[in-house]
Amino acid sequence: MNQTWSIVVFCFNEVHTVQKVVTKLVAIFDIYRPGLYEIIVVDDGSSDGSQGVIQKMAQEYPCVRPLFHATNLGIGHALRTGYANARHENTTAVPADGQFDTNELVAHINVDAQAYVSFYRIENTTYTFARNVLSFANRMVNKLFLGFDLKDVNWVKIYKTADLQQLDLEIESSLVESEICAKLKAIGRRVVQVESRYYPREAGVSKGASWKIVRQALGDTLALARVLRRFRNEQKK
Repeated sequence: MNQTWSIVVFCFNEVHTVQKVVTKLVAIFDIYRPGLYEIIVVDDGSSDGSQGVIQKMAQEYPCVRPLFHATNLGIGHALRTGYANARHENTTAVPADGQFDTNELVAHINVDAQAYVSFYRIENTTYTFARNVLSFANRMVNKLFLGFDLKDVNWVKIYKTADLQQLDLEIESSLVESEICAKLKAIGRRVVQVESRYYPREAGVSKGASWKIVRQALGDTLALARVLRRFRNEQKK
């Protein structure tokens, strides 16, 4: 069974690490899925030279497809752009900052048709206190109001592309991952949770706790509850 792969690399001002992440992915998938994968690099309006590096890689590697946002729209938009453009059986999205070890994907190179894989970080020592609080609050909202409990909803997943395409995603902030996981539960998909290392940054600064992202997530919380209520009602028809 040789399942094909779409690997989304989402990037915002990661000029020092994006090339390392992409070339490592090429090395891995050339071994395990030669000719059966694509790397979609979504640049979310970088202003640090990342776009030039990405364009050069696209010229060097035929498997690399670059997609550029004219302005910075946030991680939710970057993920949705990547997911919407995936063309292969399995889809995953990894950050361009190098904090996820892409070798961890190999053990899950084939994914059951009725499941998805959710990696969770076993340490987050580089997080600020404020971001830890936000992560905890996000998990509690998912558990108490959205009906699912993942150890780390905001880390790397492996989805079936066909599942993503039928979910009719509406949320535009980072809460899009909560929308996806809640909807997957509603259509009967099971989750496989897997431990993952969380590596310190080699360069750049974290954007996950910026006020822009926090405001987007807070604004989408009530909207997400309405979206899921409507989706679940449609599934019952």
